[in-house]
Amino acid sequence: MSSISSIQESQIIAALSTVMDPDLGKDLVTLGMVGEIAVDQSGNVSFTVTLTTPACPMKESIKQSCIAAVRAAVPEAASIEVKMDSKVTSSCSHHGNHGGHHGHGGHGAHGGHGGHGAPQRIELEKVKNIIAVASGKGGVGKSTVSVNLAVSLAASGAKVGLIDADLYGPSIPTMFGLQNARPELSEGKLVPIEQYGVKLMSIGFLVDNETALIWRGPMASSAIRQLITDVDWQELDYLIFDLPPGTGDIQLTLVQALPLTGTVIVTTPQDVALADVAKALTMFRKVDVPILGVVENMSWYELPDGSRDYIFGRQGGEKFAKANSLDFLGSIPISGGVREGGDNGKPFIISNPDAPTSVAARQVAGEIARRISLLNATCTT
Repeated sequence: MSSISSIQESQIIAALSTVMDPDLGKDLVTLGMVGEIAVDQSGNVSFTVTLTTPACPMKESIKQSCIAAVRAAVPEAASIEVKMDSKVTSSCSHHGNHGGHHGHGGHGAHGGHGGHGAPQRIELEKVKNIIAVASGKGGVGKSTVSVNLAVSLAASGAKVGLIDADLYGPSIPTMFGLQNARPELSEGKLVPIEQYGVKLMSIGFLVDNETALIWRGPMASSAIRQLITDVDWQELDYLIFDLPPGTGDIQLTLVQALPLTGTVIVTTPQDVALADVAKALTMFRKVDVPILGVVENMSWYELPDGSRDYIFGRQGGEKFAKANSLDFLGSIPISGGVREGGDNGKPFIISNPDAPTSVAARQVAGEIARRISLLNATCTT
């Protein structure tokens, strides 16, 4: 027994310090990801690895690398148990590195609130990361991508909120089957409505479906601010904004007022969509919002025999990303079931989790979570 009980914690740490985080380029011990190391009398080894997002696409391969490293260093271990945990990192914007000219300094011509130059900043202390999902034009499935992103991240174990920032055509209530839902008030704040593990807020919950929404710029901006500040979000790892299409008042208000972690740009493969995406890209770059990358939606239609029909052209989103030095986050195929899911209030990713579209959407969500972790790693020093 003496040889078994002689396994030291230091041996485990030494073994795990050879396992690299493939994205951050450092070993797990240096990154502070290893904890709760235990060795019992029978020589069973256990420890916890805490990743920077539960949606990490590399979770399984990191786990296997840990087991292999410990097995090689401590062959006498009876068993090796790895508990994979996660603690989502906070956006750089919480560290004050982001948004240099949004009323920065507050003493000059713009005054404390950004004066005429920029809207007053909104701080959401309990929200770690804010992601805007944007597109240059309508009809590219941006809301569907937002919903699938939110549901995927929530299913992975993250705390997720989703704001429907499209005042003119709010679609989130319909897509979650909540057309008649109304949020409750608690201590003067709206309580978000929860569905499929996601906390939701939409102007559609607050006004009648039949009401024609005609908002002037200042009214729209003020309504959007209220959807953010008058809601009791509690703690969130990710708050996703489904932006209206285009580059108008609402988009500008949001990107200037909120400490955005980054934006995801959604397009379809055809040239007309890409021309509009270029405008959105220019706006985000102008206001220094990091662009996490491009998602190409409706990339192809899968025929019954498994072959693909590229209805809107091929790889337009990927080529656009490359031409503009952006990361390409993935392609999501088109499927009739996605529209049905959106119409009947049960997201396709939940009703058909194994369909190619759902698998692709989950991969995109994992890639977005990964990019956020990478971005946040640059400001935690």
